[in-house]
Amino acid sequence: MRLPDPHDHPEIYEHLIAKRFLAWVIDVAITLTLVLVVLVLTLGLALILSPFIWAAISIAYRTTMLNRYQATLGMLVASTRLYHLDGRKPDHRTTLLHSITYSATMAMILPQIGSIALMLNTPYKQGLNDWLLGTTIVNRYIVS
Repeated sequence: MRLPDPHDHPEIYEHLIAKRFLAWVIDVAITLTLVLVVLVLTLGLALILSPFIWAAISIAYRTTMLNRYQATLGMLVASTRLYHLDGRKPDHRTTLLHSITYSATMAMILPQIGSIALMLNTPYKQGLNDWLLGTTIVNRYIVS
């Protein structure tokens, strides 16, 4: 099974950029909260390593949620889900690579700009990590 073509079924990809932004805001708030908990529990000693701790927490959070639900908590609120372009659900390897490439692209400004440009210009509204892995985000309520 392949995902429906965006030109034939635009409703599957409708409003995805806004939904992805909403999901991103929620997920950043969740990971920030988790980082703050770690900082408090370590009495601030983890502050020196906070960028690495944030990356590790973000990768663990995203990988776990994508493995279990095909979506992070933010994506569940935004009613979106991750799929391969051929319609398959992502496996553990894909979700880990998706999380790692997401974190890597968020660490640098040019990949972020490239990711936004891809979302605006690809038919499947793929970010850079989606484009690299052959995945995309779709409206959850349409694709089962």
